[in-house]
Amino acid sequence: MQKFDLLVIGGGINGAGIAADAAGRGLSVALCEKADLGSGTSSASTKLIHGGLRYLETWEFGLVRKALNESETLLHLAPHVIHPMCFHLPYEKHHRPWLLIRLGLFLYNTLAHRPSYKKARAVRFGPDSPLDGALTHGFVYYDGWVDDARLVVLNALQAARKSARIMTRTECLALEAVDQGWQASLLDHVSEKQFTIQAKTVINAAGPWVSRLARQLTGQAPQLDVRLVKGSHIVVPLMQPLDQAYLLQNEDQRVIFAIPYEQRFTLIGTTEEDFNKDPAEAVISDNEIDYLVNAVNRYFKRSISRKDVVHAYSGVRPLVSDKQSLARKVTRDYRLEFENTPEPLLSVYGGKITTYRLLAKQAVDKMGKHLSGIKRSRTRKAILPGGDFKMREQLYQVLASSNNWIRPDIIKRWIHAYGNLSFEIVRNVSSMSDMGMNFGHGLFQREVDYLVENEWARTADDVLWRRTKLGLLFTPEQSAELDHYLRDKVIKQDIKTRTWVSR
Repeated sequence: MQKFDLLVIGGGINGAGIAADAAGRGLSVALCEKADLGSGTSSASTKLIHGGLRYLETWEFGLVRKALNESETLLHLAPHVIHPMCFHLPYEKHHRPWLLIRLGLFLYNTLAHRPSYKKARAVRFGPDSPLDGALTHGFVYYDGWVDDARLVVLNALQAARKSARIMTRTECLALEAVDQGWQASLLDHVSEKQFTIQAKTVINAAGPWVSRLARQLTGQAPQLDVRLVKGSHIVVPLMQPLDQAYLLQNEDQRVIFAIPYEQRFTLIGTTEEDFNKDPAEAVISDNEIDYLVNAVNRYFKRSISRKDVVHAYSGVRPLVSDKQSLARKVTRDYRLEFENTPEPLLSVYGGKITTYRLLAKQAVDKMGKHLSGIKRSRTRKAILPGGDFKMREQLYQVLASSNNWIRPDIIKRWIHAYGNLSFEIVRNVSSMSDMGMNFGHGLFQREVDYLVENEWARTADDVLWRRTKLGLLFTPEQSAELDHYLRDKVIKQDIKTRTWVSR
């Protein structure tokens, strides 16, 4: 039976971040995720690394400062999947007062030192603006865009490079307290085999399932019950210049983002409504689609309708309940709580992508008294896999000059997803014919094989929606062809990687 210092349950951004932090300190780490990495809330976000401008309205200055500082740090750790983005905020006097917005942006400029992001300022919108002509004044401010699902995978890769065992499609069924730790019963959903491992400590990072899992594993009431809030997004054809994102104020005091997405589209979201079902069942409703469509149509010159929606997704956020009646007023901060168990079991309640690294550091720090000789966290300067380069343009030139047979659009996509890991895809490859089967839209067999062998991809959805966003372009027939290829490829890969389960 394999033994570890730490078992992390949950392969979202918090779980992957905790695994990376702990493994970087020299701990032996196992992570189990019942589905794919980032397949829950962590891939259903608005794709932002941001301070949370609207959190200032609820006086969460500490959270905003923390998030602003992290937005600068993360930009340097993962420059391939994170980049600054300019947000336009059109002003309407019947919403928030002009002076209140100016004060909020002043605080945004001063609460943290962010040299990589320009300062917020007031602006005028000219006739070439995509906004309705009646909107002539507003503001611009800067936050970060992130490929959320890839950030999860990069943290898992970071952990694996430090010898962590990453077990996807593996569910934790039970925990039993044993001498100096836990015995965990796990189910491998690929082989349908159950097996056990031992861990001195366990961290429950199951996201929206955290309270339910704590109750299941301990047989007791969890320390906290999270408030589940569903957020939904729609994707439509591009509505604005690629360098312009928009923050739109609604009559109900909520805000909606309209963000350039994957070069050809605009991502619009999010909604907020309480959710009481299994988070895996979250889907967008007709009312949510109408809400988002109407919000955008109030501001943009070009109107959209339901027929323009090319894709939609929903995720469930686990918010730490603070007795607020409105979901938009509930804190986005997190709590780390030890459950009432004979051996150390720490649960992660709440959290957001922007502060995942700090959450991970604090979670592993809390385990320090239960793990002798634990080192200090090193994640503040630990560049994530693929991010060790200075400028994207320079990386593009190096990759293109050494592989001039690759189409420019493919190189650009690779750099935004893999950074300098792109060189791994073309290792020992010298022509397009060496790339193998063309599944469509620049996705070749060589890249798919890389994702299966190195990034735990197992299905077409893993490849098309979480490792890439090519699902926006693939037809059902092309997706089926990819799935057919993956079935054979994955069987062979799993024979290599899962034999340890039966030992």
